[in-house]
Amino acid sequence: MSEISQPQTWHYGLVARYWAEFNEGGDDIDYYRQFIEENGEPALDLACGAGRVLLPLLRAGLDVDGCDISADMLAYARQKAEIEGLSLRLYRQAMHELDLPRRYRTILIPGSFGLGGDRRLDREALRRVYDHLEPGGLLVFDHDPAYNDRDGWLLWLREEREKLPGPWPNRQPRPMADGGELVMKIRTVDINPLEQLMFLEARLELWRDGQLEEAEEYPLRGCLYFKPELVLMLECVGFEAVHVYGAYRREGATPEDNNLVFVARKAGSGTASTA
Repeated sequence: MSEISQPQTWHYGLVARYWAEFNEGGDDIDYYRQFIEENGEPALDLACGAGRVLLPLLRAGLDVDGCDISADMLAYARQKAEIEGLSLRLYRQAMHELDLPRRYRTILIPGSFGLGGDRRLDREALRRVYDHLEPGGLLVFDHDPAYNDRDGWLLWLREEREKLPGPWPNRQPRPMADGGELVMKIRTVDINPLEQLMFLEARLELWRDGQLEEAEEYPLRGCLYFKPELVLMLECVGFEAVHVYGAYRREGATPEDNNLVFVARKAGSGTASTA
């Protein structure tokens, strides 16, 4: 595996515009809100993107900051907040470089942990998160187990990997507010089962009046984690009482769960409730 010093991300340009335009709502928003209400504020939405989770939490009157590596995504979050008259505090930092002036009772990472493609940076990110939590503070994040994606799981086999990269999938453009149409296509380029890494490509196309106006392509490297490794990483940086739930429930995860939620508490006094 090649050495990288920065996470490989793709949430810029047309990708950021796509998420800002179409990525709204989700079953996880109320779930995360409950943890903040139970464990306390202030809270941090880490990798907040264009504000899919952050803005509803602010609408609920919660004290929540946002942080993301992408200035493009943060600009969309700020724009949406201004339209609604919401006051927000945003920071542009990578997870593994987290260095904020506040400490938090609750930190959320909705759907973004492991996307940088380097386990060393992910371990450092968890250490930084731990340092940014108050004693008794809570970290909550979700992660998709690779084994519940049948087509993706088959790509771990040598004979299937030899067929990669496959063709771009057919996707219909989605209408935008300004009259244009935007399409996102994602394909798997490679899987490294030894290092548990995936390599993807995204192609974004902006269409207007039947003509291709703009196109961008981005590579992405992501880490494929399983439950025991993530639990061990959390324990190694000092978290205690690590719980793994099936999304988005407060019950222990099972092999049938398509998404896992990790809830880890920092040692110390001031615990508001059990995880």
